Amino acid sequence: MTSTQPVALVTGASSGIGAATARRLAAAGYLVYGAARRADRLEELRGDGVLPLVVDLLEEASLTTAVEHIRAEAGRLDVLVNNAGYGEFGAVEDVPIAQARRQFEVNLFGLARLVQLSLPLMRAQGGGTIINISSVAGRVAGPLGAWYHASKFALEGFSDSLRQELAPFGVRVVVVQPGAIRTEWGAHALDSARDASGAGRYSRRVDGLARGILNPHGTQRRASSPEVIAAVIERAAKARRPRTRYALGHMARVGLTARRLLSDRLMDQATSRLMG
Repeated sequence: MTSTQPVALVTGASSGIGAATARRLAAAGYLVYGAARRADRLEELRGDGVLPLVVDLLEEASLTTAVEHIRAEAGRLDVLVNNAGYGEFGAVEDVPIAQARRQFEVNLFGLARLVQLSLPLMRAQGGGTIINISSVAGRVAGPLGAWYHASKFALEGFSDSLRQELAPFGVRVVVVQPGAIRTEWGAHALDSARDASGAGRYSRRVDGLARGILNPHGTQRRASSPEVIAAVIERAAKARRPRTRYALGHMARVGLTARRLLSDRLMDQATSRLMG
């Protein structure tokens, strides 16, 4: 069976940007599969016309089953939104390598495997759109976030190569670079920084992180709504010729412009001030 509606798969759909995107695409006429590990949170989307799909990016069988389910039920896949991810924070000296590897497994390798599994469907139907949710942190790095930044820097390069490889098949690749967004991400990132480095030689840096870019009463309070990102994802999904990158949300363009114009040392100073 082949769906008469365009079909979208959105990962990390249980909250934040993923949930907002899944709802928005469903309202726009897409048949949307919302994927995440938390089945209970996914059920909240069913009333908005989103089909829940329990997926673990760390498990090959889970990824294979999910794409095969979409192929069997809908017969097509027009849009893949790779939104699932998290921030592993803490000093490089303190974060166990096993946790660093898991950061890459989720933010890059799980995403890449889902792309591999989805491409035969897209090529067979003559095209599609892959939207990878990166971050301003994929271009601008600060202390205590080395593994998160590294995973997003890698995603940026991965996406550039992928875009060129897939152009002959009509498959578009788009990168979205959010700035500060009101989601659960900040609290989880701060918790990981405190767990790894909150009581050691880097504790003052962690305190600065809490007062600065992850401050729930400062930067995070001024952060943009997930709907801002969901709206641009919808725009990119519908566009015949989308931009290769979209940067938006609180401080997104400011951060990227500063990275382009400032020297490394000046950028280090600016980042230190932002971190309190």
